[in-house]
Amino acid sequence: MTPPSPRHLRRLPGRNAVVTGASGAFGSATVAVLRHLGVNVVGIDRKPSPGVIGCDVTDDGQVRDGVAEAVDHLGGRLDLLVHYAGVGPSVDIGHAPDSHAHQALEVNLLGTWRVTAAAMPSLLESRGRIIVTSSLLANLQLPLAGAYTVSKRAVAAYADCLRAEYGTHVGVTTVFPGYVDTPIHDSSRATGASLDGLVPAERTQDTVMAVVRAAAARRAPRDVASTALGTAALHLTRHFPGATERIVSLQLGLLLADGAFDGAEIARGLHARHGGPATQNAS
Repeated sequence: MTPPSPRHLRRLPGRNAVVTGASGAFGSATVAVLRHLGVNVVGIDRKPSPGVIGCDVTDDGQVRDGVAEAVDHLGGRLDLLVHYAGVGPSVDIGHAPDSHAHQALEVNLLGTWRVTAAAMPSLLESRGRIIVTSSLLANLQLPLAGAYTVSKRAVAAYADCLRAEYGTHVGVTTVFPGYVDTPIHDSSRATGASLDGLVPAERTQDTVMAVVRAAAARRAPRDVASTALGTAALHLTRHFPGATERIVSLQLGLLLADGAFDGAEIARGLHARHGGPATQNAS
């Protein structure tokens, strides 16, 4: 990905930022880069550490207190809010929503909403910028990732609504990373439904630099992918959904025929519907 130009980077030193999910792979790397560029950063995460305030984004009270504390640490001014807090559970989308589905919506969508609402008065005062992290999976329906897909498409819709209602005073950018090997995938790996190797991988630094470039731009870009391939995928999935679904369906059939997710209890119904190896193993 093309890094921000030095001219653009001159806009960053002295700005004040809050980063959610700041103890995670994306968040910690972004905090480090922003601080290196002269940005004053306070993190928010369930796992507190030096410079990171402990805060569960699913808890209204913790969010109000955590954001207030962060803004106070920044001297009362907030210029940039970056959202990374998220979870990526595996679910069978044909089953009733379970605790994992509820968690995906509470963290990915409503957590983003809560923190933004708490920070909005400060962002309006500074004419600041919000960077929301969605995913290429928001428009790419991969197997057993339905809760994540639904939540991330909702996050993108939330950002669009923010832009419509607040865009005259606050910049809003949605970033669409592809598949990046981070701990968010640990839960899907534990169920045997990992997407490792099934979709093209990106690097953590690709997403970090996409966010930094959006933060440094003169005007907030609307939608940003992390790589050139991601940009092409975003265009394809958004403008040619029917073709995307046919491609995924074909790939899924081939993967299941090769034994993808074989032995994963959560994928038993998927194999049964496609006549894959798990159907025979289960009989």
